[in-house]
Amino acid sequence: MSDMAIEANSRPGIERGYRLQWEPAQNAHVLLYPEGMIKLNGSAGEIMKRCDGATTIADITADLERAFATTNLSADVLRFVHMALEKKWLQIRP
Repeated sequence: MSDMAIEANSRPGIERGYRLQWEPAQNAHVLLYPEGMIKLNGSAGEIMKRCDGATTIADITADLERAFATTNLSADVLRFVHMALEKKWLQIRP
């Protein structure tokens, strides 16, 4: 998956076997999988909750920029998605 080109029109979705949820005890989004749990920081949680397999990276970025009244998040979002693909947390959907 790491050799796949990630572009603005790519549609990342959570990989099979993982489930994203808000965990009040952790006060964070977590990624659950059969062997355990990954606690996500705030930025990672915000990106992951928008990775539904239908929304493009460009739209995810635009939504984050609106939600947090900022600009120029594209490189950060792409970097996170690339890392999450390598860790097999996400997959690119057709």
